[in-house]
Amino acid sequence: MAAATKDAVLASAVDLARAAAEEVAEDAALVGEHLGPVVEGERLVSHRFVATAPGYRGWYWSVTVARVPRGRKPTICEIDLLPGQEAVLAPTWVPWSERLRPGDVGPGDVLPYLEQDERLEPGYTATGEADADELAIFELGLGRERVLSREGRAEAAERWYTGTRGPTAPQAVAASAPCSTCAFLVLMAGSLRTEFGVCANEWAPDDGRVVSMDHGCGAHSQTDVTPPPSDWPDQSPVIDEHDVEIVRVQGEKSDQADEAGQSEASSESEASAESDAGPEPEAGPDAAPEPEAPAEPDPAPTADEG
Repeated sequence: MAAATKDAVLASAVDLARAAAEEVAEDAALVGEHLGPVVEGERLVSHRFVATAPGYRGWYWSVTVARVPRGRKPTICEIDLLPGQEAVLAPTWVPWSERLRPGDVGPGDVLPYLEQDERLEPGYTATGEADADELAIFELGLGRERVLSREGRAEAAERWYTGTRGPTAPQAVAASAPCSTCAFLVLMAGSLRTEFGVCANEWAPDDGRVVSMDHGCGAHSQTDVTPPPSDWPDQSPVIDEHDVEIVRVQGEKSDQADEAGQSEASSESEASAESDAGPEPEAGPDAAPEPEAPAEPDPAPTADEG
């Protein structure tokens, strides 16, 4: 098929094409200079005009005219506003599911239902993983038709671990101990319990958020602040030169203990003797004299003595 040649009748229909463009633009000032004709096909030519509307830099008006065979009168076919090579264009349209970013959903916003969500799976489908299968059996019939899939758990774990509550966060690098040893860490259930927990310390910057086991902060349950040095100088020690200290030699300790024990024993025996004898009566003027003991009789003489 031979290439289309320039049509003199259509190429000269500049005024007809401009009038059509001004009618669509509703303002003659929005249609600029003529950029020339472009042969689109046999008896088919497009005239281009600069678009002068604000915000349409690099755009142009395209008015396509045609004629019937052996006809001498052009006819308007199409009127378009098209972008040129230097036109400012909107970015390529992206579906909402790919444009959505964390934090975009606000109060009152509702996301449409995604039937084919790779992050989820039916709660009764066996996955081959013990934790996932137990969860599926537990959830079956309790109202949750879908649970996290393997891909969903992996994405969540990677997002949490590489985020601001993982081990590479500045506060975690500066922490003296990890969250795994903190009393305020609430362990999670399922297969994620070995790597993540929830912070329950109201003084921590991550209170109520998921943190990794090797995360950390300055609110650890076992941390303490090093006491700062005192602004006052240390006082010199006070020495009392007039005090006498009794020093005992290590070898003399047992002898002194024995002597002390003997003295205590003798004191106790004397005290018991005095208590048994009773108090001696005091002598008064009316007191009767004590009777004298009778004298022993002399022994009888023997036969030898007589």
